[in-house]
Amino acid sequence: MTANSTPRDTTGLLTDPYATYAALREEGPVHRITGPDGSPAWLVTRYEDVRRAFADPRLSLDKSNALPGNFRGFSLPPALDANLLNMDPPNHTRVRRLVVKAFTAGRVEAMRGQVRRLADELLDAVESTGRADLIADYAGPLPIVVICDLLGVPQRDRHDFRAWTDTLITPDPHRPEQAKEAIGGMLRFYTGLIAAKREEPGDDLLSALIAARDDGEGGPGGADRLSEDELTSLAFLLLFAGYENVVHLIGNSVSGLLDRPELLRALREKPDGIPAVIEEFIRHDGPAPLSIRRFPLEDIEIGGVTVPAGETVLLSIASANRDARHFEDPDHFNPHVVRSGHLAFGHGIHYCLGAPLGRMEAEVALEALLSRFPGLRLDVSKEELRWRPSIRTRGLISLPLAW
Repeated sequence: MTANSTPRDTTGLLTDPYATYAALREEGPVHRITGPDGSPAWLVTRYEDVRRAFADPRLSLDKSNALPGNFRGFSLPPALDANLLNMDPPNHTRVRRLVVKAFTAGRVEAMRGQVRRLADELLDAVESTGRADLIADYAGPLPIVVICDLLGVPQRDRHDFRAWTDTLITPDPHRPEQAKEAIGGMLRFYTGLIAAKREEPGDDLLSALIAARDDGEGGPGGADRLSEDELTSLAFLLLFAGYENVVHLIGNSVSGLLDRPELLRALREKPDGIPAVIEEFIRHDGPAPLSIRRFPLEDIEIGGVTVPAGETVLLSIASANRDARHFEDPDHFNPHVVRSGHLAFGHGIHYCLGAPLGRMEAEVALEALLSRFPGLRLDVSKEELRWRPSIRTRGLISLPLAW
């Protein structure tokens, strides 16, 4: 079966995403749309199709497998583009193996006390004012500092990095030069940081990756050795990916709890319920509605629809996680029901490396916030809240709070 080749109007994904996804799911499993970069794409909406597609080796992440003119996306220099989001096996397997040890559950749990101290410091800075923007003052700085500490990024460079990242996440269409400037700034930053770590290695992940690059598990020139572009790109990805999704997970969770005052009170009394609540927010209103784009290596069938080789495929995580074919009553938020198998962190060999760290940061951030500010409330009307204008990201621009 072939789908209508005319791209669907998906403006509803910005204004009312979950209702729009529900309508698309019922209409069919795969739809032709205009992707986030303005080029045509195939949107997969149903749980079983999305899950199978995540694990299908015929769907490549490597942009070189895209049809010419079919995909634009970010234009990154080679030194930032040789990352795990643009790799298939065997290169993906080799690079992932070198970094996965830093994100094991045990290592992440050992960081919990450090993250709680950071959360308390950020709350100390705003407590006396009685109000703050959760995104700018808390949810934003927290993951930046955590991932920068993990990689060994000096304090003086962190403000610039956050500004560059924000520019790339929500580029201003009227000022395209800003994105180019941010990419140039990031490239200079990473190149300089790696050079400094080579001169003075530290007890951090980036120094360990540099050692893997320079020494190689297989010796100089060995099969496991990172190229210089892979090293720089990996540092770029870890900082970039370790920031955006955690910011929005914290923001979405706090916003959702303020809509559920009884649950908010229950968590203050029994904070051991926070992990289950965070997990349900990850499924119900997660920060990443779409997976990274994929390109079929051959004509393939998804949900009974033939998708031609080289065209762009987008897997809708947000839609799959609310598919009643897999989850019972999926639009109802219920942290007391175990909904196994949600796809918020992907599935298969590309499952998110940073999932344990993201979960832990959100849990700590929420526990610290609720324990410090029992009178927490919105400082504006709910109608004034604004979401980022993106179908790729689900997150609030700001979340003004008072206590």
